[in-house]
Amino acid sequence: MALTKQQKDLQRLKQLRPIDDDFMRCLFKDNIPLAELVLRIITGKQDLIITDCETQKDMKRLTGARSICLDAYGMDSDRKKYDLEIQRADKGADPHRARYHSSVLDIENLHSGQEFKELPDTYTIFITEKDFFGMGKPIYPIERMNLAVGNFFEDGEHILYVNGEYRGESDIGRLMHDFNCTRADDMNFELMAERTRYLKENPKGVSEMCKVMEDMRNETTENVLLQSIRNLMESMKWSADQAMDALKISEADKTKYVNKL
Repeated sequence: MALTKQQKDLQRLKQLRPIDDDFMRCLFKDNIPLAELVLRIITGKQDLIITDCETQKDMKRLTGARSICLDAYGMDSDRKKYDLEIQRADKGADPHRARYHSSVLDIENLHSGQEFKELPDTYTIFITEKDFFGMGKPIYPIERMNLAVGNFFEDGEHILYVNGEYRGESDIGRLMHDFNCTRADDMNFELMAERTRYLKENPKGVSEMCKVMEDMRNETTENVLLQSIRNLMESMKWSADQAMDALKISEADKTKYVNKL
């Protein structure tokens, strides 16, 4: 007998890990203590206090520029901003992507009339499933340098690549172990295990996860349609409206897709 969609979701839920996007977004949702724990370990700031944390944060953009949706976006007590991203594929961890994420944080956090020196420090953090740089390091901090004098540029921009393959007795090694676990009982950090247990074993948590997986399916369908619209506009030299008509997108949905192009 074929499995129902719900049964398939429940089977998939058992195999999800914190390093999987759809599980990660639920793991950190409204969970400042967990975000604080993870960011303290990654940044090495043991006194870091996180005051706000959002998942799937849509960032405003300049007209015509590419928009992005952040996996987890937080702010600390010094108003420094943190973008925590899961990148399972090497393509998603391309340095140009990290640069773009960092630039979008700047645009989001400097408003009309503010001085440039008011830009907050930003941390763009990519947790990669594989060792992106292949050097066996737990963390690769990326900083701008003044090459003429060999000093840091100190513009407040920080990019960190975290090696999801790293294992060891240090906190970062234990944390990356937890990010790759499917079972709460196998995790080192109780905050991570407690939330994982809720999402996989508590009926309310399981319901939340099933809703997220359904949203992810819908999001994938939308992304496929968006790419089809772009392809038709480029290959056929059509307007967005002509491309959407050819794809039989309803009038009610057209505005949604136009806003995402």
